[in-house]
Amino acid sequence: METPVLQTKNDLSQNVRKKVIDLLSARLVAAIDLRTQVKQARWAVRGPRFIGLHELFAAIGTRVLDHVGEIAERITALGGVPDGTVQNVARQTSLPPYPTDIIDGMDHVEALSTALASFGKGCRKAIDEADELGDAGTADLFTAISRVIDKDLWFVEAHAQAKA
Repeated sequence: METPVLQTKNDLSQNVRKKVIDLLSARLVAAIDLRTQVKQARWAVRGPRFIGLHELFAAIGTRVLDHVGEIAERITALGGVPDGTVQNVARQTSLPPYPTDIIDGMDHVEALSTALASFGKGCRKAIDEADELGDAGTADLFTAISRVIDKDLWFVEAHAQAKA
């Protein structure tokens, strides 16, 4: 079922808004999935680096939740209706599945860095697509999100790059 694009006085054409809403919706689904993957890592992590990783994952989860809200609000501002249901996220996510059989901190560092990198790549692609559609506001939103995701990826990867 296709989500309707509501009327608004926003000066982007309805056709452009529809394409941008589709773009935002794909990133919304991935952001919600990323949030659940970060929560899984936080809940399951064990080992000598437990507390540092547990706290890092909590902070990243909070930032990702902010991204979810920002993306959903942009969809609404353009006349769309966000679909953040678990069923839709499971059907539509572009992220690789998160392994649920791991507990070691370094295994979570590897899995979460993969998820963050995938999400960041999708954001950079979305920046270009929003630009091509003439929606600088959405491109700017994705630019801001990609900067934060890249920083979070650095924080996570730093745990794998240091000597134990």
